Amino acid sequence: MELDSNKGGAKEHARNYDLKAEVDSLTQPLIKSGETPGIIVGVLTPDGKMQFFGYGTSGAKTRQVPDSDTLFPVGSLSKGYLGAIAASLVKEGLLSWDDTLEKLLPSSIPLSSDAKKITLLQLATHTSGMPRQPVTVQTLGYLTQYVFTGDNFYRHFDTDFVLGYLSNFSAPNNKDFQYSNIGYGLLGYVIEQRTGKKLDALLKERIALPLGLRNTGYDLESLKDVKNRAYGHAGDQPKFVHRGDPVPDWHFTDIMKGSAALYSSAGDILIFAAAHMESRQSKLTPALVDTLQVRYQREKEAPAIAWVVDKIEGQDITYQVGVVAGYTSYLGLDIEHRTAVVVLQNSFNWNNKVGHKLLNRLAAAHFFPERPDQRAGL
Repeated sequence: MELDSNKGGAKEHARNYDLKAEVDSLTQPLIKSGETPGIIVGVLTPDGKMQFFGYGTSGAKTRQVPDSDTLFPVGSLSKGYLGAIAASLVKEGLLSWDDTLEKLLPSSIPLSSDAKKITLLQLATHTSGMPRQPVTVQTLGYLTQYVFTGDNFYRHFDTDFVLGYLSNFSAPNNKDFQYSNIGYGLLGYVIEQRTGKKLDALLKERIALPLGLRNTGYDLESLKDVKNRAYGHAGDQPKFVHRGDPVPDWHFTDIMKGSAALYSSAGDILIFAAAHMESRQSKLTPALVDTLQVRYQREKEAPAIAWVVDKIEGQDITYQVGVVAGYTSYLGLDIEHRTAVVVLQNSFNWNNKVGHKLLNRLAAAHFFPERPDQRAGL
């Protein structure tokens, strides 16, 4: 559906720096149309201020409006945290982006000649040639179940499956950017093997504790605000589940944890985003900045470490998107203007329209000549 077709009104919001009106114009149509039961939007402005705007309901089991502490499964936003962990290990010299699987994995694990050559950097930038997920008879069967039930079709991708896949892996001729969930699962496994620590511990010591994240982890029940959680609903997918009906949570195998199993809140995610653009240096800053660097030049969707950099309506946006049955997540950064937007929905919808449009509007507001104070953000 078209969001906020009143372009003049949108410009007026920006001119007057009415951020709430801006967000309202983009999100309220989604609630009114039933596209999603609930949505929470967080905005970081150039002055470092964070603001949050919740709409609708957290789900069928509660009528609470989502807020900055409401917990969501964030799907592939998990990859951003795993990428940051990998970058911190590289900065400390514990790993190198040029390390190959032949070096990183025990010799007892059989690898094809192509699998041996895959580097840590290729896993982190989706350029290894590995597919989104291997297509097997079992995968096709689970995909068929999914469109009718919403059940997780990654549930059979355990350690034996993923490592076994490497023994027969054949790289495509063109190893350009090819998004790979299984590749990030393997990245997490390699990191655990090389550090001797589980991802839960690495996330806590390298990301959550240094940044003060209270509501970010792989185990929902261990999080501080576990009772304040969103419940997932069908949206654009699953195809044969009525939009707005509840769908089951997804539970991932241990090796796929780093790829898509993270829970977090809009408040924590915006803190994570701000840390990438923090002028005050911390021990983590160099690693986070490193993840933002484009590694392979492309006209569109240039890959960084877990991030994608693209030009949206003439503006460079660095972003990540997560989609699992029942939930949609978006995190976007405008590095030039030091702004960030997080959008969490408790329904599955493909489109990034709210996040991208809001970052575009924030950039437009930045350049209005009537702006009274260039230092104050919006």
